[in-house]
Amino acid sequence: MIRTSALLALGAALTLTACSGSSDDAGSKAPLIVYSSRNEQLIKPVFDRYTQDTGQPIQFITGKEGPLLQRMRSEGQGSPADLLITVDAGNLWKAASDDLLRPAQSETLDDRIPAHLRDPESRWYGLSVRARTIIHSTERVDPESLSTYAALADPEWDDRLCLRTSQKVYNQSLVAMMISAQGEQAAEAVVRGWVNNLAAEPFSNDNAVMEAIVAGQCDVGIVNTYYFGRMQRTDPDIPLALFWPNQDSELGDIRGVHVNVSGAGIAASTDQFEAAQAFLEWLAGPEAQEILADGNLEYPANPTVPSDPLVKAWGDFVPNVINVSEAGKLQPDAVRLMERAGYH
Repeated sequence: MIRTSALLALGAALTLTACSGSSDDAGSKAPLIVYSSRNEQLIKPVFDRYTQDTGQPIQFITGKEGPLLQRMRSEGQGSPADLLITVDAGNLWKAASDDLLRPAQSETLDDRIPAHLRDPESRWYGLSVRARTIIHSTERVDPESLSTYAALADPEWDDRLCLRTSQKVYNQSLVAMMISAQGEQAAEAVVRGWVNNLAAEPFSNDNAVMEAIVAGQCDVGIVNTYYFGRMQRTDPDIPLALFWPNQDSELGDIRGVHVNVSGAGIAASTDQFEAAQAFLEWLAGPEAQEILADGNLEYPANPTVPSDPLVKAWGDFVPNVINVSEAGKLQPDAVRLMERAGYH
């Protein structure tokens, strides 16, 4: 009764987008309610396919991560949410630590999603992977001169580095993983070096970083790979290239390329646990993984699913396999560190 009242209130406050397929069963099942911070054009094809395949109707709302999590907190156990889908392990960790998610009980999920891409307590699972790596000018930078994230703090890159603002969770998670790997003091020295080498004030987004490199304002930066993919798809001849840092385990601030996830967990408030878990398992399977990853030029979290050909052409890399939940645990420390270092 509590859940029904909350759902009616939610329907009065905002529009739930419904996904319905051709299955005759679609009208006989209660809808799964998904709260998602992912854009509608990325997730709706997945929801539509699941409804077509199973007859399970899905209704969803989209919004920014912070407001969605706050809504779930405010709604409490009366929340109509059955699942949460959001970006960045830091946000997933926060939802779990606030008791907004309940553990799955699924060997299928554990088999499909590698351990470092899921919550150690099974409260959330990564569904697509984004690498945050070095981007450089192909006209002014010899890739042989690149090595690690930490090396971008060296004098060689003075007045040649561009970064996105520290206010974005992507950079907070990167620094959090640096803290996890090497300790706060060493990570702070790297971040201070980055700040000293900046050719311009931090930019609002990764696209602006790449545009500044193309324009000659700087020579190197750090971006999520899918931003480069979108730009490359529009202009295949753009004079930029990705570089995979930290591939030598003896060097660097972290071991391997920093990776993060978009992912999902079952809402603690759900009264449709079995249906929610079945959907989450399907999201980790080949059909959904291909749609999720290819739609945004990310990497499938399920390692048995091949990447989009454009993504595959960037080459293989060794990722950092420290559990991505560390990005959430250490995020407050990372934010304070960046503030001390003058990285805004």
